[in-house]
Amino acid sequence: MRRLLPRTRLLTLTGAGGVGKTRLALHAASMLRGWFPDGVLIVELASLEEGRLLVPTVAAAAGIRETDREAMPLLLAGLADKRMLLVLDGCEHLLESCAALVDRLLRTTPRLRIMATSRHRLGVLGEQVLPISSLPVADQHAPTREIARCEAVRLFTDRAAAVRPGFSVTAANAVTLARISQRLDGIPLAIELAAARLRTTPLDRLLSDLDDRFAILTGGDRAAPPRHQTLRATMDWSRSLCSPAERHLWARLATFPGGVDLDTAEEVCAGGEIDRDEIFDLIAGLVDKSVLTSERLQPGLRYRMLDSIRAYGRENLTPAEEERLRGRYCAHYRSLVGRFRIDRMTSDQLDSFHTLQVELPNIRAAMDSCYARPASAPAGLEVASTLWGFWLLAGALTEGRHWLERGLRLVSTPARARLTALWADSLLALHQRDLSTAVIRIEECQALAEETGDATAAAFATMVSGIAALSAGDDRRGLALMEQARNRHWDAGDLNAVGINLYLASVFCVAKDPDLGAALGEELMALCDARDAPLFRAYALFAIGIAAWKQGDWRRAETMMLQVAEPWSVIEDRWGLAQLLEVLAWTAGAGGAQERAARLLGAADRVWHELGFSPTQLPYHVRSHQQCETRAREALGSRTFTREFHGGAQLDLATAVADALHEG
Repeated sequence: MRRLLPRTRLLTLTGAGGVGKTRLALHAASMLRGWFPDGVLIVELASLEEGRLLVPTVAAAAGIRETDREAMPLLLAGLADKRMLLVLDGCEHLLESCAALVDRLLRTTPRLRIMATSRHRLGVLGEQVLPISSLPVADQHAPTREIARCEAVRLFTDRAAAVRPGFSVTAANAVTLARISQRLDGIPLAIELAAARLRTTPLDRLLSDLDDRFAILTGGDRAAPPRHQTLRATMDWSRSLCSPAERHLWARLATFPGGVDLDTAEEVCAGGEIDRDEIFDLIAGLVDKSVLTSERLQPGLRYRMLDSIRAYGRENLTPAEEERLRGRYCAHYRSLVGRFRIDRMTSDQLDSFHTLQVELPNIRAAMDSCYARPASAPAGLEVASTLWGFWLLAGALTEGRHWLERGLRLVSTPARARLTALWADSLLALHQRDLSTAVIRIEECQALAEETGDATAAAFATMVSGIAALSAGDDRRGLALMEQARNRHWDAGDLNAVGINLYLASVFCVAKDPDLGAALGEELMALCDARDAPLFRAYALFAIGIAAWKQGDWRRAETMMLQVAEPWSVIEDRWGLAQLLEVLAWTAGAGGAQERAARLLGAADRVWHELGFSPTQLPYHVRSHQQCETRAREALGSRTFTREFHGGAQLDLATAVADALHEG
């Protein structure tokens, strides 16, 4: 791989499941990180089941937040001049989509190199394929020292020592270890599954079990290549060593592409052959057998399966069991997105955002499952609609619209889910400057809301209509509609909707009426303080800060901006952080710190470029940006300005924000 990467722009590692493609790619990427000035970007695709979501997923991993354009042009612009390595891990189930994306990237990003892992080659022009074979196995007749050096034996010994401390290769066990490595064909995943059994099984018994199991390979396609048969037989053997309850739980947990915590496992997977009280012990048993791996995330442990193990587990889920599980799974994630929605002014908004990020692969699976059956399609649309605030703040506009519009095609009844989906899809469309679609959606929403008497949907439809009018340049009508909607929300006691309306109205009007923008921002701040809503508060601070700048109070503007950095950094709001750096450049210039202003302009410019956007496209930015740059250039001279600007542009976003806070 070290030899091939300098010679090719696309290196694809191919091989059977369980052969170690992912681990090898990640190890190589870590070792070769120094070759790539702009770093290594790793995108794991195993949990992604929709080819249409590939580009937005890669863009999100690259920190590219969608604004008013679709993900592909943003991704191409963001990676255009990057000297980096992109690792696409697990392409085989999205082969056509991955091939199309890789081909486009190779044609338009001349400095980018790509490493892919897949069970099949991508078939892209210029692709260099590196087949990954199993680890070399030992010769049982070789000296003990040579057996100990064999890679398959070394892996087995390493994993065995984890469950039996002090385990090592000796003259007494070397031949047995060599035969085990042969039996398992050197497949890393098979070796790890077998080594885990040493916790309860003596080494000689382990070999005899393998000999018995593999004398006649069970399950699978006997015409398949030997390595595929070996891996399947190893999993069959591991499954046979599980208790009946562990087997059922393995199959049920395999339905979670994003992993699962204990509470969710107990809620969704209990029933029938599995009692809720025994799930903890069953999970511990599956971890001991290397079926599950655990990782510590806030607020606790999360359990995952390797892709090959998960696919095998799904095969052992009976249709009846799958149908029962499906209902509980969808109900759980329907409830979860309702509990952790971030469009409500609560103290745990930042934690809720993080929870939705972690659970997104499972939420996608739930929506997909709901949409697969007409009876449950409304539930899927409800999930997609409830997530509208997440789609917006995460910059996942294309993905959000994908799930909303897919549900709208399936659900024609004028239920609350459809009405919410209509105004939510319209709002996301407006952020992508798709005004024509937005107008069609919002007009239907208004008509249905009037027909059904849904006052909540009618108020949101009026608000989005106001944003559409503001987007079209009709400020007077837009602000009037926003105020009308806000009054309806107040009358209904929906303070969450009032807060959303106040923020959107304040940033839209601040360029032309900073006093009104400040008043709306202060009103939002009072709501946030009363309800202890940190995320909403950050947006209120931003609105007040912009208004203060427009009113000529640069010191207050800077004070407001410095307070939004932490919450925006937590949710990785690159759109917001680009604006933060931009406004801090203006305030630095206003305070006479022109070198700092030039650096901050450079840091902001890098993020604007990655977003495929320009501050001159925002009405409340354009004049201030131009004035800041002109004054800094005149004060410093062209050479010094350029040096400081380029110095800021070299900083990654986290460093640029940290430096801005320190200097501020």
